[in-house]
Amino acid sequence: MTSHPVTAPPPRAPLAADVVIRPLAEDDWDAIVALEAAAYTEDGLSEGRAALTSRHAHGTCFVIEHEGRVGGYLLALPYPAFTSPDLSSAEAAPASAASRNLHAHDLVIAEHLRGRGLGPHLLTHLLTTARELGFRSISMVAVRGAHVVWAPLGYRPHPEVELPSSYGANAVYMSMEVG
Repeated sequence: MTSHPVTAPPPRAPLAADVVIRPLAEDDWDAIVALEAAAYTEDGLSEGRAALTSRHAHGTCFVIEHEGRVGGYLLALPYPAFTSPDLSSAEAAPASAASRNLHAHDLVIAEHLRGRGLGPHLLTHLLTTARELGFRSISMVAVRGAHVVWAPLGYRPHPEVELPSSYGANAVYMSMEVG
């Protein structure tokens, strides 16, 4: 990577007592698919269940639980740096455990929970997990102008990275070193 190691700042406020971040469980998929469709269908970015489940990697995918229900999620999988999954198709093979880059593929917070800093909490949780598992970097593709949200957390844009057209015209590949 061309940037210097960056450590994401801690979230601005502690996680609320009514919210828990936990590993994704098999029975969470219906809620995840519904959240993903609500967040992305209007923009033509929805992947559908088969593609979403193909991006599941044990130990690096999490949900936000609020009042006993899934209120958000983060799907992350080992993936070669400076590349990204194509939204229009499922992964042909399981994520490569050999990759030292962890790709934060999708993060969605339910509309009624937005504005509470839960996205940064999930990414900070992912950063801690990445360090524990020995990843060297975390990448993501910011869509719909979200790069301005992730940059203060240490993610740097890489406009030179060519993305699949399924992400739309304004998508930006971003990454940070785990350090």
